[in-house]
Amino acid sequence: MRTIDLRGRTLSPADMLAAVPRATQARAEALDTAARIVDDVRERGEEALREQAERFDRVSGHEIRVPAQHIAEALESLAPDVRLALEEAIRRVRIASAAQVPERQITRIGAGATITQRWQPVHRAGVYIPGGKAVYPSSVIMNVVPAQVAGVQQIALASPPQEDQGGRVHPTILAAAGLLGITEVYAIGGAGAIGSFAHGVEGIGLDPVDVLSGPGNNYVASAKRAVAGVVGTDSEAGATEILVVADAAADPRLIAADLVSQAEHDEQASAVLVTDSPELADRVAAEVERHAGATRHATRVAAALDGPQSAIVLVDDRAMATAFSNAYAPEHLELHLEDAEAAADTFTSAGAVFVGDHTPVSLGDYMAGSNHVLPTGGQARYAPGLGAYTFLRPQQVISYDRAALADVRAGVVALAETEALPAHGEAIEARFTA
Repeated sequence: MRTIDLRGRTLSPADMLAAVPRATQARAEALDTAARIVDDVRERGEEALREQAERFDRVSGHEIRVPAQHIAEALESLAPDVRLALEEAIRRVRIASAAQVPERQITRIGAGATITQRWQPVHRAGVYIPGGKAVYPSSVIMNVVPAQVAGVQQIALASPPQEDQGGRVHPTILAAAGLLGITEVYAIGGAGAIGSFAHGVEGIGLDPVDVLSGPGNNYVASAKRAVAGVVGTDSEAGATEILVVADAAADPRLIAADLVSQAEHDEQASAVLVTDSPELADRVAAEVERHAGATRHATRVAAALDGPQSAIVLVDDRAMATAFSNAYAPEHLELHLEDAEAAADTFTSAGAVFVGDHTPVSLGDYMAGSNHVLPTGGQARYAPGLGAYTFLRPQQVISYDRAALADVRAGVVALAETEALPAHGEAIEARFTA
């Protein structure tokens, strides 16, 4: 991991971002390819999906709509300790997601005039669970549970067919779906899955969804952009990120372990430490080198840590560390600070904030109860992570009686005339004239 010394410099947010650039992987190419895949699914349906499965997943002749038997078999074969862990994760995420559903609010504007703010769930949601370098039953939980808590009536799930599973979705993914009562599951991967959710695939009984969610690679993120306006989406998730802000009292061994844990996701993963302690920086660098070389995915980790998107950043003080973090807006922010609880309020831009030595990102990935589908690439400056609110629509319900309408009659007519929309005023007057 390289070290970047920003001490003694006055930096704008743009300067800070330039110091540690996000990884890029031919985003323009990914956008073009994903759009073509989505269009192909829209135009040719199942035929396109089978061609894509053979091309990208090396699978053919598989059942795209997963039979109920496959889910039952996967659930039956699930290791007991994994089942217990998944059930506990479901329980915790369900509790935390319930707090994300706002109560109905009635505002009385005046006598006989009310506006009710209500939150309506979408009717149908699609969730995408990636394959590739790892298996993500936890992502099944993080996507499905908030939708269920929101009150979504229909939830469909898609995940890539696996060559080593005879074209089936990975059994652990299927088992997690089974634990949550999801019966509509499709063996579809990548941008093709996003296109299928957006446009539907009549040949396999897949109806379009209202909102789709779930993590994925650059092509999945690009496909979400391609279907924007056709269907609601969560954030365009890119490579995972961790930013650690630490002071001199922090434990370098724990910081190194957390940096490596995120680096093992992907060669493009970002692992960043920001500190005002040169001594801690040196100790973390040594621990990272030791830990990274001994981990199972050492090659992948090394690629991520050696990339320009990963670094140890030296700053002058806490204020500069806070400014850097808020400008960077990481997916995951860890605070290894003596006063972490008090300091947390000043870190305003992050997908999720993990406070103190005993709250690692790994906890949030699985068992904290929080959601691990979070904004990447700086989107945390303006976008939330996944939650029950992702599947809810705020609606205003307006109710005025005759007397309340009479109170504003003249005002509406005056504004309608000013805007040269006289029929608007006439619609009001019609209520008071024979």
